[in-house]
Amino acid sequence: MKAEIKGSTMPVLEMILDPGEAIVTDHGELSWMTANMQLTQTTSTPGQTDGGKGGGLMAGLKRVLGGASIFLTRYEATGGQGMVAFAAKVPGHILPLEVAPGQGYLVHRKGWMCGTPEITPTIGFQQGIGGMFFGGEGFVLQRLEGTGTAWIELSGEVTTYDLAAGQSILAHPGHVGAFQESVNFQVTRIQGIVNRYFGADGHWLIVLTGPGKVWLQSMPLPILAAALREYLGDGARDAVAGGVAGGVIGNILRN
Repeated sequence: MKAEIKGSTMPVLEMILDPGEAIVTDHGELSWMTANMQLTQTTSTPGQTDGGKGGGLMAGLKRVLGGASIFLTRYEATGGQGMVAFAAKVPGHILPLEVAPGQGYLVHRKGWMCGTPEITPTIGFQQGIGGMFFGGEGFVLQRLEGTGTAWIELSGEVTTYDLAAGQSILAHPGHVGAFQESVNFQVTRIQGIVNRYFGADGHWLIVLTGPGKVWLQSMPLPILAAALREYLGDGARDAVAGGVAGGVIGNILRN
């Protein structure tokens, strides 16, 4: 298997697969492929780490809560070497992550692009369901676990921090792109009622505490949509507002 990231502002991940090799993605990731790539749908992956209890439909439901689909698409080369490509949806970066037992990652809910078959995408959050809905768009995360390589998509420019044990950084929820599972993740209110209601920075911040590596993205889609809202017509403004406020719940209902 050979992976190559092409381009700069709007990159494309091109995968060259030998016969019998496969890659797994969420729905809607395909950009182009050769004719000998075989597509199949599955609800679980070989990398399920729960002893089979969460496989099948249950694994699919967990992915829905994390922002993905019930079914995964498996691309496998047949009859010779094949190629499949996945393009970035917005300006940004495509990054590979090496996943191993005890060395998983949490990424923003639309960040996972594809992975080797043993990668298991599921929901990942470290607080209760109330925090998931009131903590903002960035709170709902996908957890990538198993063994293999996963590729993620981050929006805009990417800044990384290696946090020492006990070291923390606070970020707006949408700017949290990915972090190692060793990093502790909590939602906290912005201090002060005046700051929350008149500071135009929202009500919530994410506290990331090391040890571990953190990837922050400069252009999360909800913030971009909110920035464009005043330049759009009334109908478009209503659609943007509904999309930002109800993105989490809407995604669950659609899937």
